[in-house]
Amino acid sequence: MRIAFLLLPLSLFSCLLFAQERKILHGEVFGTKPGAVIVNADDLREYMGIRPRMRTIIKGKVINVIKEKGGWFTLDAGKGQVIAAHFANYNVSIPAGLKGRTVIVEGIAQKQSAMDNQQHLAGKKQPGDKTTNQLSFEVAGIMVD
Repeated sequence: MRIAFLLLPLSLFSCLLFAQERKILHGEVFGTKPGAVIVNADDLREYMGIRPRMRTIIKGKVINVIKEKGGWFTLDAGKGQVIAAHFANYNVSIPAGLKGRTVIVEGIAQKQSAMDNQQHLAGKKQPGDKTTNQLSFEVAGIMVD
């Protein structure tokens, strides 16, 4: 019985020791390593021009890690806009500590349009309706800058 009471604090201490959050290192890669031609996330919309979808490499700051499993996160696109990003490969996990870090991301950028006031159901645009244009990004790989 004494041995059990002596081992209990030791096991609790070891659990606390190993449960610490892992540090993210400069140059650490999640998924595949991105290439060399980089566009700033602020300039992505202008870089895409009229193309609705294209493969590119961007550099930007992670605003929030939404879901670690599957790699769901948001990037700052400048001027109050965000880029919703997720990994194409669901088996990739990213740490929550990526929030606030600058990353280089490779993948497919896509413009998405949505109408307010359920215009898609009516089939006709009303005078007060607004179109929201969002950017999404299907990620193949991230490298921490």
